[in-house]
Amino acid sequence: MSSPSWQVIAVLGPTATGKSAFAMALAGDLAGQGLAAELISADALQAYRGLTIGTAKPGPRERTRVRHHLIDVIEPHQAFSAGEFARRAAVAVAEVEARGALPVLVGGSGFYLRALFEGLAPVPPVGADVREALRADLRSHGLCRLVRELRRVDPESAETLAPGDTQRVLRALEVVRATGRPLSEWQRLGTEGRLERRLLKIGLTLPRTVLYDAVEKRAGRMLERGWLAEVERLRDSYLPEHARGRGGCSLGELPAFQAIGYRQLADHLDGNLTLEQALEETVRATRRYAKRQETWFRKEPRVRWIDASKTGETERARKRIVEALVGGRPLEVAP
Repeated sequence: MSSPSWQVIAVLGPTATGKSAFAMALAGDLAGQGLAAELISADALQAYRGLTIGTAKPGPRERTRVRHHLIDVIEPHQAFSAGEFARRAAVAVAEVEARGALPVLVGGSGFYLRALFEGLAPVPPVGADVREALRADLRSHGLCRLVRELRRVDPESAETLAPGDTQRVLRALEVVRATGRPLSEWQRLGTEGRLERRLLKIGLTLPRTVLYDAVEKRAGRMLERGWLAEVERLRDSYLPEHARGRGGCSLGELPAFQAIGYRQLADHLDGNLTLEQALEETVRATRRYAKRQETWFRKEPRVRWIDASKTGETERARKRIVEALVGGRPLEVAP
């Protein structure tokens, strides 16, 4: 077999474009040619235990057919940063390679993928006292006030974040409070710790109207599968234990509950939204997130894009990838 020009594949793109299905099918196609592949989740939320339905986590059948990594590895109260992802993913890549298999990264967290392959800015450690002070400000004054502060002290970072992304708003603020320099300035200083591998980036895309319709339908299916009950179990079984000794923190403060849909359904369970309102807000927020993902990934260099709405297009792309791996043929998926 000819040696391919790449050692790792990344399947990326906006939410609801079929990335996981594509990666699973590709792994099956490779297996049919005697080649093993293992999937590494590059989804910021599939790492959390208990967040299953709303993160479109692969089920037991898929995980039995193909080995998966970085799924169900942390608890909902633990932060899962891009740096932590990059460290764990680099270990996973090495483990997959040691078994003679092909690492295939799958997910829509563009910053996480960039952290793995391009490295991160060398930001100094932030003390626990700074983090606790920010959490106290969040409880006392709410997120909107912290967003306003971020826009004042680091407008460049504020521009790239969703206003409701509590975890990343706090991260940007803790950096500037601890170091006196904005996170955006640190990020311009350079990078460290990147994974040196030849990378093939496959991007899945859908026309905007098709994508938005897919987002709405998927949210409805998730509710039918028991998403609300999942959120209720997390709230009732986990929060009381976590809240002890933390000043009675709210569910919305848990890093995992920054996930779109989970916080809206938690608001419904708390009586703040009807179920219909929670679903509508989930769909709106997911569409906004998908648009931001599109913007991010379109700036990524050397992505070979596939229009997943075109009949047979993903199948042809998978066939070309397998042919390139098995026979050393040039990859003809459009760049």
